[in-house]
Amino acid sequence: MYKLVIKNSAKKELDAIPADQFLKIDAAILALKTNPHPHPQSKKLKGEDKRRLRVGDYRVVYAVNGKEKVITIYRVRHRKEVYR
Repeated sequence: MYKLVIKNSAKKELDAIPADQFLKIDAAILALKTNPHPHPQSKKLKGEDKRRLRVGDYRVVYAVNGKEKVITIYRVRHRKEVYR
């Protein structure tokens, strides 16, 4: 089981998401604790050690530290804005 660490900036982004979408995203983030690389929703980002998780029209950008069993959530944004 992995430990979740959510950056403060990601917490603020989560607060701004509509309630119905928040519940789906929250469930997907909690599911990362048992499976940090869900296929096909999760893909590695090019040029970085981060991954993205697709949850509807939203994307969760995170990194997995396998040695320490820690998942760090960096961003949670709409797909139009997340990579800017």
